[in-house]
Amino acid sequence: MKYFEVNYLFKGQKSKTIVKSPNKHDAIAIAKIKLPGVILNVKEISAPLEDQLSTFKNQLLGSLTKKKIKMPSLIAAMRQLSVMTDAGISIHDSVKEVASATVDKTLQEIFNSVNDDLNSGHSLTQAMMAYRNELGDVTIAMIELGESTGNMAESLEKLSEILEEIEENRQKFKKALRYPITVVIAISIAFSILMIYVVPKFKDIFLKLKAELPLPTKILLFMENLINNYGIYLLIVIVGTIIFVKYMLRNNENFKKGFDQYILKVYLIGDIIFYATLSRFTLVFTELIRAGIPIADALDTALLTLDNTYLKRKLSAVKISVQRGISLTESFRDTGLFEGMLIQMIQAGEHSGTLDKMLEKVTNYFKSRFNDIIDNIASYIEPILLGFIAAMVLLMALGIFMPMWDMAKAVKT
Repeated sequence: MKYFEVNYLFKGQKSKTIVKSPNKHDAIAIAKIKLPGVILNVKEISAPLEDQLSTFKNQLLGSLTKKKIKMPSLIAAMRQLSVMTDAGISIHDSVKEVASATVDKTLQEIFNSVNDDLNSGHSLTQAMMAYRNELGDVTIAMIELGESTGNMAESLEKLSEILEEIEENRQKFKKALRYPITVVIAISIAFSILMIYVVPKFKDIFLKLKAELPLPTKILLFMENLINNYGIYLLIVIVGTIIFVKYMLRNNENFKKGFDQYILKVYLIGDIIFYATLSRFTLVFTELIRAGIPIADALDTALLTLDNTYLKRKLSAVKISVQRGISLTESFRDTGLFEGMLIQMIQAGEHSGTLDKMLEKVTNYFKSRFNDIIDNIASYIEPILLGFIAAMVLLMALGIFMPMWDMAKAVKT
């Protein structure tokens, strides 16, 4: 809803009020019905501060209390839909049956709503588009593929396989991170205990010296003061920052663009996002090409699977180039996202009429690179982890022992 300031004349006096409406035309219509006198002008304005705060509060609470669909439940639902539609059961009856069979309450609500939309004459894609955030872009893309090709059962089966692969990769990623996260948490707890109970005792001794303390000791005492006196505020700031970043990613397009471009440059995380995203994109694109969908339309649907706005903008340029008559090979080369070997494979597929097979090889390449990172993530993180541990131990040792060495020298002299 947009906000409009309406200026009107009533009994010789000018007045103004604010009207909420989707567009200016509706705002004028509402004003004519509700307001007495003559409407002078209507102009769009920004939302009042009170409404902005109310919207922020509702969105923030919504993001914190929002129920997520469990991936195993979604996979099971899509497999059930695939089996039922393959058996010749109508999509309407299939959706209705899945809604009653699923144990996930959120998914049940979604399928009941989709069932109502199907009764109203909407297509399955249109009905599910309202729940794009909950179901995921891949789900919408594959359902749209099923409706486009007329083979919904096969598309739903392929969707189940894609979702299973995504879930498997997610679990592998979590498992790989379990060890380094456990180590970091353990070190952080140990370091915090030392700061709270051990360092303060040495602090009193150092203060009695009344001498210039070395830099490591100053850093140590600064951290001790920060944790002991402002620890709760520090924790609130960290949690608040995380919540704020999540909110901005959901509601601020410019912030998300900058964040998505920056995250691709972060060590290891950038590669994981890059290869996972391109693997998913080329997988859906391959299936669409194999189904006989025109390249421009296939790109349109495959782009729905992209969450990263930077990669989406780069790959959106491929569609524009193809529509201008530029070959798919040149269009992909211009993005700068594909290695020379992959470009050659796509070019060979275009020239030989086996584009779908070559794109499948490209998909397998991105998938293998992603799996290689996930399978060896512990070895990639280990040097950083050892460096972190060494830095903490060194800081603690130097911070405490350097002043004591100075004390020993002073005693000898």
